[in-house]
Amino acid sequence: MLALDTNALVRVLIDDPAAAAQCQAARAAVAAAGEVHVCQIVQVEAVWVLTSAYGLGKADLLRVLETIAHHPAFHLQRPEIFLAALQHYREGHADFADCLILAESAAAGCPLATFDRKLGKLPGTQRID
Repeated sequence: MLALDTNALVRVLIDDPAAAAQCQAARAAVAAAGEVHVCQIVQVEAVWVLTSAYGLGKADLLRVLETIAHHPAFHLQRPEIFLAALQHYREGHADFADCLILAESAAAGCPLATFDRKLGKLPGTQRID
């Protein structure tokens, strides 16, 4: 198994003509390893890169996240948290990082206090006004 950093994961997931050689090299490394570990901070950073640098909207990002969640080559740190965050993200308007924070809070048995109006609409949160 091989662990991927954010840039390697993004190169595996996205066809970027400007970085075609890197995309090919990252995919070859994954193919050679057979399985890859994706830690939680890489999950969050990858979402940020995909939205900010590549302009992915929510529908496209959901497709990418579903691929990461269900592809047998990807082994996620705390997969149950990732799946819970993915469900919150799919159903709500908060960003994925906030949904991941909410899922971690729920797993710890704690409501999440937030000023964020979008996040505060999800179950398991307490809005601070």
